[in-house]
Amino acid sequence: MITFDKDLEKDAVLEVARLMAAAARTAPKGKGADTIVTILLTADEKDRVAKRMEKIAVDEDIPFFQRDANNIYQVPAVLVVGTKFQPLGIPHCGDCGYSDCQACRREGEGRCNFNIIDLGIAMGSAASVAALHHIDNRIMFSCGKAVLELGMMPADVKIAYAIPLSITSKSPFYDR
Repeated sequence: MITFDKDLEKDAVLEVARLMAAAARTAPKGKGADTIVTILLTADEKDRVAKRMEKIAVDEDIPFFQRDANNIYQVPAVLVVGTKFQPLGIPHCGDCGYSDCQACRREGEGRCNFNIIDLGIAMGSAASVAALHHIDNRIMFSCGKAVLELGMMPADVKIAYAIPLSITSKSPFYDR
C-alpha cells in the first residue's frame, strides 16, 4: 500500500489535534477543578462554522470574521476548547464581580476568573503541542464564538476559542 502526502498530512493533523485535546485536559487548573470541554471539527461541521462566521461578518459588519472564515475553509480540522462557569470557592476573591463564590452561584451570572484563566492555560498548552509538531495554527475568538452560537458545545460552556490546524507549504494564518 502507498499512502500519499495529502493523506499522510490529514492523518497527522487529526493525530496532533487529539494530542492537543490531551494537553488541554492535563493543563494546570485552579483547585484542580476541570471545567474544560474540547471538540474536534472536520469536514461539513467545520464548514458550517465558517458559514456562521461569514454571516456574523456581514450582519454585524465585522471584517475579521470573514477573514477568519476563509482560514477555516482552508484547513482540515479545528480544535475548539471551551470552559463551563463553575465558581471554585476561592476565599477572598471577588474577581467575578460578586462578593464571594456563593453570591456568584446565587445570581448565576458571574464568570469565575479561575475558569477563564484555566481556559487560557489550556489554549496555550494545546497550541504548544501543535507548534511542537510543526502544525500551523492560530487561536481564534471568532470561530469559538460561532461554535457557541451554533450550539455545538454543551449548553453550560460559556466561552470557547478555536485552533484551526494546517499543513501547507505556507501558513494560511501568516499574511492575513
